[in-house]
Amino acid sequence: QVQLVESGGGLVQAGESLRVSCTASGRTSSITAMAWFRLAPGKEREFAASINWNDGTISYADSMKGRFTIFRDDAKKAVYLQMNSLKPDDTAVYSCAASYQPFWTTPEYAWASKYAYWGQGTQVTVSS
Repeated sequence: QVQLVESGGGLVQAGESLRVSCTASGRTSSITAMAWFRLAPGKEREFAASINWNDGTISYADSMKGRFTIFRDDAKKAVYLQMNSLKPDDTAVYSCAASYQPFWTTPEYAWASKYAYWGQGTQVTVSS
């Protein structure tokens, strides 16, 4: 079992930055990848970014490339999502997820079904 706890959400104005954090505990040695997804009201869950825990491969959703940066701290078993130039459309609950599965192709990192463990989410609200 893996437990994931997110933090760092909040209310910001458009154009500002925010960093959300996710700390993993439990059977973290078997994690192959971690990712951030977001869920906005009235929309489907959306992939944001992922990082392969073994080789560091990083993937981003096209709409977030250049604005969002995912990085990790191995010692703290943490993964972060730095979000810059935030827009009102970025308003959502941001959740981190952890996987034990292997990843063979880049598109797989965006599949929520690959991730067995999820945090409770942290709210990010961007005002215009």
